Amino acid sequence: MLKGRHFDALRQKSVTLRPRPAEPVLNEALPKVAALLGGSAAGLAVTAASDLSLIVDEDGVIRGATGGADFSEEKIGGWLGRRLVDTVTVESRTKVDELLRDAGPGEITRWRQVNHPSPTGIDLPIRYTALRPAADGPILVLGRDMRTVAALQRRLADTQQTLERDYDRLRAAETRYRLLFQICGEAVLVVDAATRRVIEANPAAARLLGRPVRRLIGVDAVELFDPASMRAIEGQHGSLRATGHASDIRAALLQTRGDVTISASLFRGEGGTSAIMRLIPGRDSGAGAATDPSGVSPTRALIEAMPEGFVVTDAAHRVLWANAAFLELAQLAAEGQARGRPIEEWLARDETEARTLFATLQDHGSVRRFATVVRGTYGGLEDVEIAAVAAPGSPACLGFSIRALPPRSALNVGTRAEPRSVEQMAELVGRVSMKTLVRETTDLIEKLCIEAALRITRDNRASAAEMLGLSRQGLYAKMRRYGVGDLNPGDEG
Repeated sequence: MLKGRHFDALRQKSVTLRPRPAEPVLNEALPKVAALLGGSAAGLAVTAASDLSLIVDEDGVIRGATGGADFSEEKIGGWLGRRLVDTVTVESRTKVDELLRDAGPGEITRWRQVNHPSPTGIDLPIRYTALRPAADGPILVLGRDMRTVAALQRRLADTQQTLERDYDRLRAAETRYRLLFQICGEAVLVVDAATRRVIEANPAAARLLGRPVRRLIGVDAVELFDPASMRAIEGQHGSLRATGHASDIRAALLQTRGDVTISASLFRGEGGTSAIMRLIPGRDSGAGAATDPSGVSPTRALIEAMPEGFVVTDAAHRVLWANAAFLELAQLAAEGQARGRPIEEWLARDETEARTLFATLQDHGSVRRFATVVRGTYGGLEDVEIAAVAAPGSPACLGFSIRALPPRSALNVGTRAEPRSVEQMAELVGRVSMKTLVRETTDLIEKLCIEAALRITRDNRASAAEMLGLSRQGLYAKMRRYGVGDLNPGDEG
């Protein structure tokens, strides 16, 4: 135990370290600080400690206002002589009344955020505290600029709203996907590309495979088919992982023993890669439906070997199958480059001509001798004639037979026949808009006039331009446009 003078010293120290009441300390400290710093220095200290300082009298009228350069647009000098409560928005008046009421001698009020109407149109948010240095003196109101915080809050709110809208769109898209996946009449499996295990299956797949959906989830896709088809399915998945594309294969189901065509495509999402397997049931093989040992029907083999292009699309004009002749016309290396893409990417001169073709096909069920072009992937242009038919059924599909026409120069050997006769123009009425026909006719006439002028003037460009009423530069531009004559780079001038 502590005794004697040690105990007395410890007790004396504890007495001297006991905190004194806050109000006397502030009342004594503030005048001392003001006296030590002087009036101007004290004002500078207050300005440095806050973004905005106001001196308010006992009636709540602003008698002084000091702010930095950031408040130049806010015109705070106009607040002088006005009551502080009149310079804030309606919802902030109660806070100002409480702020001034709590500003007692030697006490610092808690912070309150109020908004001032601003000439810029956006309210000025200020966080205020107040103190009264002397009992009968004015109130010093110190404010902190909250515009940066308010801007961040607005950005946060806008970002939150954007995220909510994006989330709603994603949720709606997922709902549509789920609904389409469930009501789709085609059997579809979603399979993990790495493990081949089934992630999702729609009811149509469950009916085709003879198992409930819950018994398909997690099963290796190969186990759903006959062991004799295992090598073909494994090869399809290997090609899909390596190149992103895989050819359709034929396989036999394990339980029902029915034949199906498997079409697989790859997609990436949720940090992994998955494959969609479409199972298309084959028709029952009866008499006359013989196939060769490779599983390819003789009819398809014959169409594949045809010298004319042949394409099968779905009702949305997406390519399901195309033979080698069409791939050559479209300048494609493999069938996988065309599968799933709209045939309009290669067919017809413009959208109007393509719409005319498909509208006629939809209205009449077939189209014959429709003259158009096939646009190659690398810029090639081939005149073709199309015969098409719409095949009813579920799912519906469209078939196109595309025959390449001889080059126009070969048709006009020894003659100067027009590239497109009047009869050919008349055949396009109803298929192509009048605007397109007039444009083609105008181009044809311009080309024939230029050729005639060059022939008459024996290729004298200056005379030909004068005869046609064109400048030399205009003649060169039209010659280049229609591919008439031989132009050198120096012929521009």
